[in-house]
Amino acid sequence: MGLINKDKDEIYLIVGLGNPGVKYELTRHNIGFQVVDFIANKIDEKFKRVQFNALIAKGSYKGKKIILTKPQTFMNNSGQSVGSLARYYKVDFENVIVIFDDVDLPFETIRVRSEGGSGGHKGMKSIIQHLGNSQEFPRIRFGVGRPPGRMDTADYVLQRFNKEEEKFIDLYIQKASDAIFDIIENDIVHAMNHFNGS
Repeated sequence: MGLINKDKDEIYLIVGLGNPGVKYELTRHNIGFQVVDFIANKIDEKFKRVQFNALIAKGSYKGKKIILTKPQTFMNNSGQSVGSLARYYKVDFENVIVIFDDVDLPFETIRVRSEGGSGGHKGMKSIIQHLGNSQEFPRIRFGVGRPPGRMDTADYVLQRFNKEEEKFIDLYIQKASDAIFDIIENDIVHAMNHFNGS
């Protein structure tokens, strides 16, 4: 599946999806960036390097190498950076973990999947295309809920979380991060069993 990692040590490419720029920082669409920022802080690393038009931070967890990634191409072209990084570091697609916002899930919901389509998410669609149309890579779907009334979905995800959601956002960011650590430490099946439905 995917590329063969020729290195002795396993490498995980952990991708948070979002848009670059201050005005997008705390929006629903940028929750992927927030999750990888949390992980970087947890492992005491910083995003100090730009490679293939992505901010990256290198570190390790439980003896396994990880590359935290925030594509700077804007959401719809995220796959350009992800595909290039996966190939450069010879990361097997099974070890490319993507975190993104999902309007089809309620706010308090985290879902771990081992594979699947884009679900209409343009960032995920771009990644699938740039990984040779492979859908066989893990992803963390972070529920942000449906837009109220007749609000356009694009407008909704580019807004910040409301005051009630902000009370709990740190808790769910930690939960998504824990799911990623579980995948690395154990495996995708263990993470799905532990986090889906909880």
